[in-house]
Amino acid sequence: MKAFNKRKLISLSLLLTLSLVGTMSTPIIAMAAGQPKVNLGTSEPFAVLAGSKITNTGTTTINGSAGGNVDGNVGGDVGLFPGTVFTGRSSSKISGAVHQNDAVAIKAKDDLVTAYNDAAGRKPVTTIPSELGGRTLTPGTYDSVDGTFNITGKLTLDAKGDPNGVFVFKTASTLVTLSGSDVKLINNARFCRIFWQVGSSATLGTNSHFVGHILAMQSITAANGATVQGQLLARNGVVSLNTNTITNGFCGTKSVAPPVKSSAPKAITPPAKNGATKKVSPTIKRNVTKAVAPTVKNGDTKAVSHTLKGGVLPKTSTPLYTLLLMGTILTIVGAISWRKRKSYE
Repeated sequence: MKAFNKRKLISLSLLLTLSLVGTMSTPIIAMAAGQPKVNLGTSEPFAVLAGSKITNTGTTTINGSAGGNVDGNVGGDVGLFPGTVFTGRSSSKISGAVHQNDAVAIKAKDDLVTAYNDAAGRKPVTTIPSELGGRTLTPGTYDSVDGTFNITGKLTLDAKGDPNGVFVFKTASTLVTLSGSDVKLINNARFCRIFWQVGSSATLGTNSHFVGHILAMQSITAANGATVQGQLLARNGVVSLNTNTITNGFCGTKSVAPPVKSSAPKAITPPAKNGATKKVSPTIKRNVTKAVAPTVKNGDTKAVSHTLKGGVLPKTSTPLYTLLLMGTILTIVGAISWRKRKSYE
């Protein structure tokens, strides 16, 4: 019986010790890793990439954005494969290169297929209504109840402060934006993290503003005055343009560091003789005496000895009183164990 009680007491002591150690340990921060962006490969520099043909009416401007190459402009290329016809090219203002049925366009189309399949296979998926206008969505993968997406009015994409947050929209058939519709980005959402996988064709309405990379199986039509921040990539069909502005560019992974409060002392500007001022940058030390020159009568100054208070104790994961309580409990447990052991002897 004595041996049983002794083992029970030892087990209780161990349990108390383990729980106290757990209390002292630093809290574990669970970090939810966001999904990666769709890898566009060599199709990324193309603002427009089509399968059968590119047509343009009016003056369309196709731009890249500031990047790391020599001329500071990337993402403004236009590509076509296997088709070879680009009508209205002469009235287009293109900042990048045009690749028609060449090795660069062929490789870009191969990578577009890979990117399309990547977006189409993204999981888990949240199913939402097909009308996106008037909604605010956070990073994630979305499809619709009927396999289409429409934007009437304004769609707001909210990255919740994460510039690497990824949005993927998947449709089995069409994407249609109405005239004057708008895609607005807030809280660090970025166009290069927004992907639209379209099972058939996409249509952007007159004077609408669209954001993101459209990866369409068939064709893409941008109506008169529509603007795009992103890409129009059609695997098999036509990309039709009409007095549009399309801006594409690269953007990599961003690290967002929380603001750090500086503990450095600010410069002090005490008044001096004749109205002149002089900046003093004191170095603060614990319990160090420093001379300060305040203004007294008749413009004279007198050195005054002033003792600065020391700093505060550094913050730890466990408060000091908790550690003291833990020590007291462990001491009591040890004393009980010792008395029990003596009584058994």
